[in-house]
Amino acid sequence: MRILLTGATGFIGAALARALEQRGHEVLRAGRGPANAVQVDFASVPSRDWWLPHLNGVDAVVNAVGILRETSAQSFDALHARAPIELFQAAVQAGVGRVVQVSALGADERATSRYHLSKKAADDVLRALPIAGAIVQPSLVYGAGGTSAALFNGLAAAPLLLFPQAGAMRVQPVHLADVVDGVVALLEAPQAASGTFAFAGPRAMPLRDYLRSLRRQMGWGRSWIVALPETLFLGAATLAGKLPGSMLDAETARMLLAGNEAPVNPLPSLLQRAPRDVDAFIPPDTAGTARQQSVLFWAVPALKAAVSFVWVWTAVVSLGLYPVQDSYALLARVGLTGALATVALYGAAVLDLAFGLLIWAPSVRLRRAVWAAQLLLIAGYTGLITLFLPEYWLHPYGPLSKNLPMMGAIALLWALEPRAARPTSS
Repeated sequence: MRILLTGATGFIGAALARALEQRGHEVLRAGRGPANAVQVDFASVPSRDWWLPHLNGVDAVVNAVGILRETSAQSFDALHARAPIELFQAAVQAGVGRVVQVSALGADERATSRYHLSKKAADDVLRALPIAGAIVQPSLVYGAGGTSAALFNGLAAAPLLLFPQAGAMRVQPVHLADVVDGVVALLEAPQAASGTFAFAGPRAMPLRDYLRSLRRQMGWGRSWIVALPETLFLGAATLAGKLPGSMLDAETARMLLAGNEAPVNPLPSLLQRAPRDVDAFIPPDTAGTARQQSVLFWAVPALKAAVSFVWVWTAVVSLGLYPVQDSYALLARVGLTGALATVALYGAAVLDLAFGLLIWAPSVRLRRAVWAAQLLLIAGYTGLITLFLPEYWLHPYGPLSKNLPMMGAIALLWALEPRAARPTSS
């Protein structure tokens, strides 16, 4: 079978592409980047006429494009609704035999989030088209490299969580491998399937039980989940949404509060077996890796916040909290006096402030440059102080020796930055 697959570099799409090729299918990857046979940017909403030549000889179309959060360049409306609708209509014109749309559980009449509403818009159009259209609506999908897996592993790693309803909202997580097998089953069915297919795990459970299961599998000890007022949780999520790369904002928080349970689950029938249980999501040989990644989930933002605070607080102190004359006296000992000392004092304070704020810049390239500049600056003034004020190495509060762990933290954060900004795909 010749299958055009969009979102083939994403979480579900990449796993699906591998599975289809292993089963002997020809997969035409469609998306941005050199790994795709069809170069296309869904954000530009390519028209159905643009798609037609790329659908020649295609037996099936699978749309696995998705984003969890919008950015200035990627909107729910474009990626989840308008672009897929153009593709579906082109598939009808091209005589494609079947279409599989990877949607989301909750994209139905009760949907309120822009995420779910945009998915529903494309689902509704596909249902109305004269083509065999299968709409797959997975619950929370767990798998290596997945956004939700990283989020829930990170939450599970915390020994104490403050959560609305004490984590009582119900979820029905499903493993990535079962989602992929279900889509493959729909594509390979002798009779092209139409309709909506919820893909969920074998049992629904409170969110706290899901987190505790993941925690046990990663080898952590006991944890506690304490009830938190929803207003405080939503407020914290709104603040988190302002940070670059955050997976949590007010909208995703509301989706989490709403739960994610499938009243009817056709996945076992499609698979002809029970889906993987939550207690078997993390194989023992990968538990150590999952444990490390779960720590990084909360440790990296905490470390960034600590480093940012050091720079900003240093700027504030330099701008007046520390006696200015004492600062000038220190500068004089390294040979800076008069106007040059003033420029050095206040220029350094402004630079410190910029370093503290630019840590949170949305541009990966800019953040990487900031980490490198911070290391150079700390190394430079550590060298100068060692040369002109060596007694500071013997100070009981360690004003110089503390630069070493600071540089280690910055080097780690620099190394953990991605090499390039990449869009999130489902």
